[in-house]
Amino acid sequence: MTQTLVFDVFSRCVEAIVGGKLIRRESSRDKEFHFQDWFADRLDETGADFDEPKRNKYPDFTAVGYAEGYETKGLEYPGREADYDANSQMPTGLHKGRTIFYVFGRYPKEASAESEYPVVDLVVCHGDFLNADHDYRHKNKNVKGFGSYGDIMIRDRKMYVVPTPFAIATGLNAMRTLILPSDYEVPDGFAKVGDLVRTEAAQLVVAYDFDLRTNEIRAHKAPNPNAGREHHFAAYRLASDPSTPVEIVEGPSQPELG
Repeated sequence: MTQTLVFDVFSRCVEAIVGGKLIRRESSRDKEFHFQDWFADRLDETGADFDEPKRNKYPDFTAVGYAEGYETKGLEYPGREADYDANSQMPTGLHKGRTIFYVFGRYPKEASAESEYPVVDLVVCHGDFLNADHDYRHKNKNVKGFGSYGDIMIRDRKMYVVPTPFAIATGLNAMRTLILPSDYEVPDGFAKVGDLVRTEAAQLVVAYDFDLRTNEIRAHKAPNPNAGREHHFAAYRLASDPSTPVEIVEGPSQPELG
């Protein structure tokens, strides 16, 4: 079996939710941090060592002694849940030699008077479920000479808008689900609740240009050399949890670019 902490991490999260361990907002920091803090407590419960998270670090948590990391995404509910903003980092299942898992937790939009939130539902997924490309390298570039005096620089800082698992698959609402590549060996205590296949697109966006005079952006596409390639995943829950099936949503999870 591949050495991984993900089964223990997921189990600790489920046990905490069932046990009523709430998200607590300690301050008025960025709204995502209180879910990140809740998840950090779950990592501590595993007894494994993790590097401390830092702002603008990817992933949020990197394991010591295991080649894996965890990126957290807290989502208000009801609210924006079909996609999220990935600031300057494309999702991926492999980053600098580490397997990357994404942790999506939804919590009520309105907190209690004590600024406490329950976790409504949870998805822990392998990064390849969001994007299977391991070769793309994000870089920020710039162009100089803008403005009436020609001394302004335009910085191209990309933000990626990525579908969440809640947009990619059904059967995740109010559940606690683990999604992994189908070749993972799964320990006792877990039950499979779905086989999921994601198929690579026929074309890929390989470039874009932006017209500063008309404020129009145009994408340029090229054939995907891996068009039609299938990536197989399986959805699991703890055996004690409901067996509501998880199924892939047919069709693209994002609109076609013009």
